[in-house]
Amino acid sequence: MNKPFRILGIQQIAIGGPDKQRLRTLWVELFGLTIKSSFQSERENVDEDVCALGSGPHAVEVDLMQPLDPDKKPAVHATPLNHVGLWVDDLQKAMAWLEAQGVRFAPGGIRKGAAGHDICFIHPKGNEPFPIGGEGVLIELVQAPPEVIAALG
Repeated sequence: MNKPFRILGIQQIAIGGPDKQRLRTLWVELFGLTIKSSFQSERENVDEDVCALGSGPHAVEVDLMQPLDPDKKPAVHATPLNHVGLWVDDLQKAMAWLEAQGVRFAPGGIRKGAAGHDICFIHPKGNEPFPIGGEGVLIELVQAPPEVIAALG
């Protein structure tokens, strides 16, 4: 199948829990990952640390997330492996082509993510008009910057 984009590699994994400090104990203190930035969004109900595993274009982001309000949606802590992010070389073409193939996207369209890259999400479940989903996994597509495309493409 000829498609107008390429998936280049894993951009991130996002791990949710009720207490971000407990996640930091393992991932930052014991594994030695570096916290690059923090991000909060009431709309996405998230308090998140963006960590780095490795460096340069081969780095993988590990996001440690807790909900701002555990009783609101989205419940970023309800699924401990919250989502997997994939680098894509042309996010707009990927989204348009995948949607034309019947892939269901989560509401919100393409927008800036916590790390500043353009992102969109493939819904974990298909529905009648868009029967293809992540089969229980939320998948984030992330626009790769030029240096990542050069290194991984």
